[in-house]
Amino acid sequence: MKDLKAPIGVFDSGVGGLTVLSALRQALPQEDFLYFGDTARVPYGGKPLPMVRRFAWEIAGFLLREGVKAIVVACNTASSAALPDLAENLSVPVFGVLEPAAEEARAYGKVGLIGTRATVERRAYERYVRLSWARACPLFVPLVEEGLWDDPVALLVARHYLEEAPKDLEALILGCTHYPFLKGAIGKVLPGVRLIDSAEATARRVARALEGEGLLNPEGQGRVVHYVTGDPESYRALAERLGERVEDLRRVSLEEL
Repeated sequence: MKDLKAPIGVFDSGVGGLTVLSALRQALPQEDFLYFGDTARVPYGGKPLPMVRRFAWEIAGFLLREGVKAIVVACNTASSAALPDLAENLSVPVFGVLEPAAEEARAYGKVGLIGTRATVERRAYERYVRLSWARACPLFVPLVEEGLWDDPVALLVARHYLEEAPKDLEALILGCTHYPFLKGAIGKVLPGVRLIDSAEATARRVARALEGEGLLNPEGQGRVVHYVTGDPESYRALAERLGERVEDLRRVSLEEL
């Protein structure tokens, strides 16, 4: 029997997955969560996919040992690298962020994608939706990690990456959970284009699945424990700048994974 009171595990390479965590907390206010930010090894986007796959398995193993009842891979690159293997082989339900965003994008005719090199080169989204244009944007993640999403440099970088997008683009998938923090800059470069991020769509899918499997927590308190592999206080400062209040923060060494 599954422990209904067990937390849900959520992991990302850094702070980008906090967008998914926030949506999950709104959709599932009575659930408790463990959020794992692999901040010692961020970013994942420029790393070889076999390496990212190994990271994902290490983190999933850690979360299982902590007793989670489900895992959300809140990272496009890790979803590209490790799903569906994780879902097929782990003892708890596993959710990625690719398919929920793609499902929303299918309502539009001409769809583009921006993401890390790994996500774009692996063509992971094209398993779920037809794309008219795709572009890797490797500088976006460090911009967010440095807290520069509202800085003028963000708009300059967005123009650099997006100036060649088709003029008749209808929707753009933000193929990295860091990218929603850059919606302001991206929207200025591509006005009128629907920007699709996977956070809310993923949260809805997780909520439906847990309800369907009888795994909802009837009496949780919405607690979140944050685990990081890098410097805890740097993570706390950036997470709180992004609007995530961090009360319970713990460091995990890479040797523990």
